[in-house]
Amino acid sequence: QVQLVESGGGLEQAGGSLRLSCAASGRTFSNYNMGWFRQAPGKEREFVAAITRTGGTTQYADSVKGRFTISRDNAMNTVYLQMNSLKLEDTAIYYCAANIGVIATTSAGYRYWGQGTQVTVSS
Repeated sequence: QVQLVESGGGLEQAGGSLRLSCAASGRTFSNYNMGWFRQAPGKEREFVAAITRTGGTTQYADSVKGRFTISRDNAMNTVYLQMNSLKLEDTAIYYCAANIGVIATTSAGYRYWGQGTQVTVSS
């Protein structure tokens, strides 16, 4: 199995930027499609972004298109989420996830999950 550890969360003002990282270990990172999800208080976990094994294809939730960018460095076994123009509604715990097979935009499509990192956007 693969182990995932997120980092980079914190408190940022609206309009600011944060970059999240997710470090993977345990199996060959380049075999896995990777995704980012988030869960705000009282809400269900929702899809944010995904990237294929080679990084050739990405997908984004409509709410983050044009503001967030997912990328990966297979040599470093790490996937990133660059978050720009942050909004109050981006406040959530952000999780990275890994799967093998087709790229997925639902939680059910991912087998391995990190513990999450808190992102708080203030006004």
